[in-house]
This record gives sequence, C-alpha cells and structure tokens, in this order.
Amino acid sequence: MIDMLSNTLIGIGLIFWFRGTAAMLRKRSVLYKLHYLSMADTLGSITMIAGLLLKIPREWPLLVLAAVCLAIWSTMLGYVIAHCAGGPGNSGRKP
Repeated sequence: MIDMLSNTLIGIGLIFWFRGTAAMLRKRSVLYKLHYLSMADTLGSITMIAGLLLKIPREWPLLVLAAVCLAIWSTMLGYVIAHCAGGPGNSGRKP
C-alpha cells in the first residue's frame, strides 16, 4: 500500500514537471512563463520528495532539508530573476 502511494506521488510530481515545461511553449510573457515553470517545478519536486520519504523513511532528515531548501531557493530565485528582468520601465509585458 505504501509503495503504491509513493509511486503515485512520484508520478504526480512528474506530471507537474511536464505541465511546467509545457507552459514554456505558450505565447505569453517571459515573466508568466517563469512563474508557471517555477511553481510547477517546485510543487512537482516537493511531491516527488514526499513520495521518496514514504519509500525510504530512514532518510527523512535529508529529504525534509531538501524540500525546505527547494521551497525557499526556488521562490527567492524566481523573485530575483523576475525583478531583474522587469528593470526600470520594463514590466515584462508585450506592448
């Protein structure tokens, strides 16, 4: 039962990853693409880490640390890149 739940979480995480990558093909602004990709990748990675936590519970400190670092760094990095891409007078939108 736990293996099935673990595999399901890992599969859901992969679906999030592919959905985030598919957003790159849409004709939207760069900032929209960056936001969608970073959110989908973060959710997918954390879901896969949860699946791995069920599969190998003896590694819980490392997996929890990975999930926390992933959540913090992806959020901060996405914000910094979006802020730098906007620049003065550039909202990141198409005219």
